[in-house]
Amino acid sequence: MRKISEEKLALERQRLEGMREFENKYSDLGAVAGIDEAGRGPLAGPVVAAAVILPKDIFLPFLNDSKKVTEKRRDVLFDQIKQEAIAYGIGIASNALIDEINILQATYEAMREAISKLSKTPDILLVDAVHIPNISLKQVGIVKGDAKSVNIAAASILAKVTRDRLMLEYDKIYPEYGFASNKGYGTAKHIEALKAYGACDIHRRSFIGNFVCE
Repeated sequence: MRKISEEKLALERQRLEGMREFENKYSDLGAVAGIDEAGRGPLAGPVVAAAVILPKDIFLPFLNDSKKVTEKRRDVLFDQIKQEAIAYGIGIASNALIDEINILQATYEAMREAISKLSKTPDILLVDAVHIPNISLKQVGIVKGDAKSVNIAAASILAKVTRDRLMLEYDKIYPEYGFASNKGYGTAKHIEALKAYGACDIHRRSFIGNFVCE
């Protein structure tokens, strides 16, 4: 990555300070974890969730909602977050589980798994947009939280990079669907491939009824 100018670093510090509103609000409670997911919308592959507890004063330039960060920058942040985080956990819910219990419930399962894998128990959870059922920890749902909380943003990076890398591996097994580029989302070429070849083992049957008849 290119060297960052002092001016840009100063702007980044200011921007990221604005993303600590909720961390600062609940800091007296103790350890704050951010929770987010990636992959609720695709036609294929798992939904992945991450939980992250960052040090209070950490500075990770360009940390943001994963959708607002380039792939190259996400890869850098992915390594930085894993190295610098106090704790992190990843949860994965398969396409089969999604079909069995629906995408929302599978997302909750992935989130609970991610939280369970944290090496430190958080005192409060900041969750992007939802309230996770069957969790005894205090939690706060924040709409568009991945752009408002550094911990949720970090979780969004871990979840997305983990899922994208999984889809790259699936592309090697099922190259006809273009998973390396579409990551399982319903692009025109992906839908064309579905109609031509039918579904593969990682397609979500509950998502593809409009495109294939089985």
